[in-house]
Amino acid sequence: MAEKPAPNLDMQTMLKQAQQMQKQMQKAQQEIVALKVTGEAGGGLVKIVMNGAHHVQKVEISPTLMGEEEEMLEDLVAAAFNDASKKVEEATKQKMVDIAKDMNLPTDGGAIK
Repeated sequence: MAEKPAPNLDMQTMLKQAQQMQKQMQKAQQEIVALKVTGEAGGGLVKIVMNGAHHVQKVEISPTLMGEEEEMLEDLVAAAFNDASKKVEEATKQKMVDIAKDMNLPTDGGAIK
């Protein structure tokens, strides 16, 4: 009959893995906050630069839009913001998938989709 490993060794291994995962998560959070994405609307006439914490860093509006209706400009700014926000979410999700792969965790279901 095969000998089972001592419960202490299994617990130590689990603790080490948990600590490693915690370090990777902290690093990922820092990388996500430092991330910068650019959302665009109107074929690049409006651009918004946003960091991983969803803070807008910069808004660029083409001078060609300055004579346009206010409502159209507002719609383009909102669309660019939403585009940037979507890109932050996608990058965040990809970072979490990468961490799960590094930890040999499943990535095809459950909490990470």
